[in-house]
Amino acid sequence: MPSTRDIRRRIKSVKNTAQITKAMEKVASAKMRKAQQAALAGRPYVDLMNGMLAAATASAGEFTHPLMEQRPVKKRAVIVVSTDKGLCGSLNTNLLREAGRFDAESSLFLTAGRKSEQWTARAKRTVAERFTYRDNPKFSEAMAICRKACELFTSGEVDQVDIVFTNFISTLNQKPLVRQLLPIIELKPLSASVKDEESTASVPESKVSEFQFEPTATDVLGSLLPKYVNYQIYQVLLEAKASEHSSRMVAMKNATDNAKQLVKDLTLEYNKIRQANITKELLEITSAAMAMGN
Repeated sequence: MPSTRDIRRRIKSVKNTAQITKAMEKVASAKMRKAQQAALAGRPYVDLMNGMLAAATASAGEFTHPLMEQRPVKKRAVIVVSTDKGLCGSLNTNLLREAGRFDAESSLFLTAGRKSEQWTARAKRTVAERFTYRDNPKFSEAMAICRKACELFTSGEVDQVDIVFTNFISTLNQKPLVRQLLPIIELKPLSASVKDEESTASVPESKVSEFQFEPTATDVLGSLLPKYVNYQIYQVLLEAKASEHSSRMVAMKNATDNAKQLVKDLTLEYNKIRQANITKELLEITSAAMAMGN
C-alpha cells in the first residue's frame, strides 16, 4: 500500500500536469477558431472553381491536357498531409493507417508534416520529397507540393497522384480521406464535407450556356487546370490544420478532465489511508492504556 507521502506527491504531480494540459487546451482553442474559419472560407471558392471548370469542360468538346492523361497505373505518388506535433488524439494514427494501405513497392511518397516524415522512415517507404507547412498555411507552400506532384506525373515517373489528408467536419469529428489528385477525371472538391462528400461540382446542362469564355473555353480550361490542382492542395492544408487544432483541443480537454478526476480519486484514497492510520494509532494508545491499567 502506498504511503500518504507518495500519494501527496502524486496528487501534486497530477495537478501540475492538469495545469499544462489546460494551458495547451486554451492555446489550441484559439488556433482552432482561426484555422476553422480559414478552412470554411476556402470551400466556396473551391466549389466555384469546380463549377467553372465543369462548364468549360462541357464547352471545350474534345479537350486534352497533360494533367488529364489517363494511363495504366504502374507507379503512383501519394501525398501524405500530417501534423508536425503530437498530442492530438488519434488523428495521425488514423491518417497514417490510410497511408499504409498503399503498396510499398509501387508507391512513391511525398510528405507534408513531421509525423508523416517519421512514419515513412519507420515504414521504410520511398520518399520523393519532404515538405513543411505552417500553422497558417501559405499558398506558396501548396504551390511547392503541386509543382513536384505535377512534375512527377507529367514526366511519366508516376501514373497517378493521390492525396491522404484529414478532412475537417466539425470540432468533434475529423475524417481521414484519400482522394485522387491526378489525373483529373472528375471535378470533385477534396474539402467536401460528409454531407456532400459523394457529390461532384458539376453544372447543370441548362446553365452551361450562361457561361461565356474569352478567348475560348479550351484556353481557359488549359490555364485553370494547374491552378485547380494547386488550390486543391492549398485547401487540403487548411483542412488539415483545422482538424489538427480541433483534435488537439478536444484531446487536451479530455486530458484535463481525466487529471481532475484522478486528483479526486487520489484525494479519496489519501483520506482513507490517513483515517486508517489514525484509527490504528488510537487502537494502539487504547490497548497500551488498558495494559497499563491491568
